Parts: sequence; structure tokens; C-alpha cells
Amino acid sequence: MNAISQKSLKFGVRIYKLCKYLEEKKEYIIARQLLKSGTSVGANIHEAIYAQSDLDYISKYSIAQKECSETLYWLEILKETEVLTNGECQ
Repeated sequence: MNAISQKSLKFGVRIYKLCKYLEEKKEYIIARQLLKSGTSVGANIHEAIYAQSDLDYISKYSIAQKECSETLYWLEILKETEVLTNGECQ
């Protein structure tokens, strides 16, 4: 497993734990969206390891990048609505 794969796995675990916390606060809808996008990052990076071609590899990383962007969006909403503090979003 390369460094990006390891970091994306750790990121996915942190997102999972955050979503569990959000569910305790009854923030089910955003928790579900955040869980989907946040764990998809690592899933696509891990899929890229076994890409069938260079284009497939690029496609997987492109999807991972889009999922990162979506995850940041949900985190911003949580911060702006004060569900999470700035410190909790870091």
C-alpha cells in the first residue's frame, strides 16, 4: 500500500467516526452524505492500484478528487451551521 492509499484509508476511518458522532447528534442526512463521499475517496484510490489502463487510473483518481471536493462541501455546511466547530472540522 502506497502513502496515498494509507492516508486515504486513515481519512475514511476519521470520516466514519465523525459520521457516528453526527448520528448521535441526530444529523442523519448530512452524516449519510458525508460518509458516502468521504469513504469513496479511498475506495477509488484503492481501485486505481489495479487499474486496467492509464486512462482507468486517471479516471479513478479524478473521481477521488471530486469526492474530496464533495466531502469538503459537507464539512463546510457542518461548520457554517455550527453543528461542528472549526476545530472539529480539522
